[in-house]
Amino acid sequence: MTVISLLDLHLKADALEGAPALIASVLSATRAFDGNLGVDVIVDVDDPAHYVAVEKWESIEADDAYRAWRATPEGASALGTILAAAPTLTRGTVVDA
Repeated sequence: MTVISLLDLHLKADALEGAPALIASVLSATRAFDGNLGVDVIVDVDDPAHYVAVEKWESIEADDAYRAWRATPEGASALGTILAAAPTLTRGTVVDA
């Protein structure tokens, strides 16, 4: 079952200029990870320090494998250096409503 993961990020004010390039670099590895079906990044129109990464995964297992990989030295990124707070992850599935 396809999983949508929302990674809510609040950036440091002094990191806004370089944030797009750093986030693009981090997400290139995300997009290449097995089971990833795509990633979009949304920037809040009222708060340019608020980003949301919308990730689409083939399954919860693929997303779990990705999160586990990011927790290793090989999967670690510099994203934490630009964050003002810990990111929030929300995962769900698409339903007909």
